[in-house]
Amino acid sequence: MFLTYILPAQYAEDALRYSQNFYQGSARFMAVGGAFGALGGDFSVLSTNPGGIGIYRTSEILGTLSFTPRKVTSVYNGTVADNNSFVMAFNNFGYVNAKRLGRGGKGWKYFQYALGMNRLNNFNTNTFTQGINTKSSRIDAYLDDALDYLDGGGNLGNLINYDPYYIGPAWETYLLDTLTFEGTTYLVSPVPAGGLMQSQTVETHGSTNEWFVSAGANFNDILYIGATLGLPYTRYLRTTSYFETDVADTIATFDNWSVTEDLYTRGMGVNFKIGAIVRPVNWLRIGVAYHTPTYYWGLRDTWSTYTTSDVYALSTGSWVTPDYDHYASVIGEYKYKLTTPMRIIGDLGFVIKEIGFISGEYEYVNYTSAKLNAQDYDFYNENMDINTYFKATHNFRVGTEWRFSRISLRGGYALYASPYKNNLNDGSRQSYSGGLGYRGDNFALDVAYVYSKSNEDYYLYTYQDMNPAKNKLTESSIVLTFKYLF
Repeated sequence: MFLTYILPAQYAEDALRYSQNFYQGSARFMAVGGAFGALGGDFSVLSTNPGGIGIYRTSEILGTLSFTPRKVTSVYNGTVADNNSFVMAFNNFGYVNAKRLGRGGKGWKYFQYALGMNRLNNFNTNTFTQGINTKSSRIDAYLDDALDYLDGGGNLGNLINYDPYYIGPAWETYLLDTLTFEGTTYLVSPVPAGGLMQSQTVETHGSTNEWFVSAGANFNDILYIGATLGLPYTRYLRTTSYFETDVADTIATFDNWSVTEDLYTRGMGVNFKIGAIVRPVNWLRIGVAYHTPTYYWGLRDTWSTYTTSDVYALSTGSWVTPDYDHYASVIGEYKYKLTTPMRIIGDLGFVIKEIGFISGEYEYVNYTSAKLNAQDYDFYNENMDINTYFKATHNFRVGTEWRFSRISLRGGYALYASPYKNNLNDGSRQSYSGGLGYRGDNFALDVAYVYSKSNEDYYLYTYQDMNPAKNKLTESSIVLTFKYLF
């Protein structure tokens, strides 16, 4: 319930969004659940355990495409609504160069470097929520806020300056109005407190893509080390269209109203990762990696709203005219900083000769350490919310691969635990995966299928006794990777 209905500000939920990583790499990486940190030799691990670059003995150029149908089922006050979307994206692309050192004796055997991009998160989702709310209207939340402002010494004529995105436009379109009784003027609304059909469509687009350079080395086929300098670029677009309607056409003062919110966030950050893999015996590999916090030095939000109304203006005794049935807000813009949590990753892999492997990966990330900041604002309350509502999480990934001549069969599972404290929300995510690979003399072709699901409560707005929508996300990704080896 800490999520508020005011858009033009940054909140704990924004810090969480840009702190979470749901790694989306090559088809081989995805097929084994992302549990590749102990095995290395795959481009995707340069964003999880950079020590994996030390495994490379040949150079390669690669690219990965993913095709992802997504479905969100939303249940709100007993009404079920579905929405589907489709995303085609580049999971990664890049170049790895492996150089042999010396003449094959003991010591440092290979040096490697790489550059390219790995996708860390995908924000593309459409959600539709609908249901009858018998307890409240979103206007009730506006009205309470406006009354608090007036009780604190504000005046009606300044509502548009007090909140130019929600309360002000509601006042300008008569969703908030006045009635005078026995010489006293009251702030009221023609929108009834409950009994309305509420519906909302949320369309989100964008991703976090990490551009990077990596380097590593192989010491005597026992120790593999690597480091990655990452430059993640985040781009997030959200359009939220909210409606309230008198579907029974029984309310004398109200027909419908709506508010559409547009938000666009973009910015680049920097981080550093180091990692290593140790092979004490031929059948065992142990990996460890450390990710510094990502520092976004210039996230920029741009936002606006558009409000419409079809109501009976109580103060004038008539229905609103076309001059007052809509209001476009000013465009807001704000630049701020974000520091995301550091990460620690541990890996364990069992290699069965040239036949296959079984691997596991553990990731620790403490979301309470995320911090918002700006030159003109300290984000004290928002950072307190981050510490209050989020927690440290333990993510797990496991996978296996078995080779039959040039063909490989793969399977995997990943669990990203809920970041919320005290069961405030769910937010966990599970993925089940499988795939095939073919390796030729100078090329490799891999395909993976990944089924993912997650559940999360979503509040259309904040008000007393407000019921959340229960949202369930499912997606089925087909991932294709082509590598040219040389």
